[in-house]
Amino acid sequence: MVEAQAGSTVVPTPQLVGSSSGGLGLRRLPLWQLARAFLAEQRDPDRFYRLLAQDTVGLLAGFAPLEGARVLDVGSGPGDLAEALRAAGARAVSLDVDWDELHCRPRILAGAVQGDGRRLPFPRACFDLVCAVNVLEHLPDPPGLLTEALRVCRPGGLVVATGTLWWSPWGGHETAPWHYLGGAWALRRYRARTGRDPKNRFGTTLFPLSARHVLAWARTVPGVARVEVFPRYWPRWTTGLLRLPVLGEALAWNVALVLERAPNP
Repeated sequence: MVEAQAGSTVVPTPQLVGSSSGGLGLRRLPLWQLARAFLAEQRDPDRFYRLLAQDTVGLLAGFAPLEGARVLDVGSGPGDLAEALRAAGARAVSLDVDWDELHCRPRILAGAVQGDGRRLPFPRACFDLVCAVNVLEHLPDPPGLLTEALRVCRPGGLVVATGTLWWSPWGGHETAPWHYLGGAWALRRYRARTGRDPKNRFGTTLFPLSARHVLAWARTVPGVARVEVFPRYWPRWTTGLLRLPVLGEALAWNVALVLERAPNP
């Protein structure tokens, strides 16, 4: 295992990253198409995750050139995003802590590594871009992941992390909308109704993520030069939603955090 970087610089109030989604020719999916994909997730997860990967490539392309870029996808699952990134010209590596998630489909998974995102098995500054898509809500310590992602990212490179907000309609994942009555209660209800545990278990593999937390992390994670926080699926002018208590978090649905690695001190 690798050690965390020493001597990082703390930037308490980073500046915003200027960008425009799809500015490099890879476009985001229209909102209606994403909405239809979400409705089909349970019955057709393969299609859903491939569409989500396509949209994510469009998102990433708005911040950095992907052609020839060295990209690490943390929490990758079976590698849909890595495949879409390779189709866009990137050199992508998938990483997931769960072996079964990496190999949940009957296919050959190229460029895959089993490992913990909080202890990445890579040397410093070896990637141009590190992404962790819809991962933040599954970690008890997201700042630990962000710190590690910045360590393996080159100076001037980017870390892009997203997560589903707890107060959104999908905050409880399979247990939604009953998570509004409490995550532990929703978990017990799911067990009683189905006779099994959900894939995303409150307090173990699912945690209550809030925009307030993400905004705070953006100002405290060491080694950051610039940052942007915005709703993942909505137009950029809706960024102000994230600062509205509860209602804004429900409407924002999912939050994206973009960090630029600071130059070495």
